[in-house]
Amino acid sequence: MKKSNIVKIVIIGVILAVIVVGYFFYISNMTDKEEKEEVVESTAVQVVLAKDLEKTYPPTPKEVVKYFNEISKCFYNEKYTDEELYDMAMKIQELYDAELVANKTQDEYLEDLKEDINEMKSLDRTISSYELSASTDVEEFVEDGYNCARLYCSYNIREKTHMLSSMVVFILRQDENEHWKILGWDLAD
Repeated sequence: MKKSNIVKIVIIGVILAVIVVGYFFYISNMTDKEEKEEVVESTAVQVVLAKDLEKTYPPTPKEVVKYFNEISKCFYNEKYTDEELYDMAMKIQELYDAELVANKTQDEYLEDLKEDINEMKSLDRTISSYELSASTDVEEFVEDGYNCARLYCSYNIREKTHMLSSMVVFILRQDENEHWKILGWDLAD
């Protein structure tokens, strides 16, 4: 064989070796990066607390009650710290009409909320699911110069091994920023 053919074969061999080593290095680094990246899943409590209501306030009465229910499910179904309970209590009050918030001091509200949560937990009750009225079933009306809305929510509550159903009617009112705020709720007839 000619000397030039041997040089060509050596050069091609070196290039192939570099490609194989480079590919192996690339693959091994990709695997290391994937192993180093830990997937941290947020808890339901962290998800509801992460919502910034100043930037993304729910646009409809139905969405307000939906977010209210997500926080409520956290109160009764999830584990959380005292600080997270306080934060959720403050977050849910952002959905309340000023008139509803004015009915109790913050301390009274927190104490009543804790009692309610403890009662549900002592009865081994959790909110299994809820279903809101269809958007077409939300009744809007004007009262005392305020735009108001009425909608229903059906709850399925698990008590140990039994299922209980409850229907609640929510009344909401638009504030000066045109945000729908919960004015109150009660068991439906």
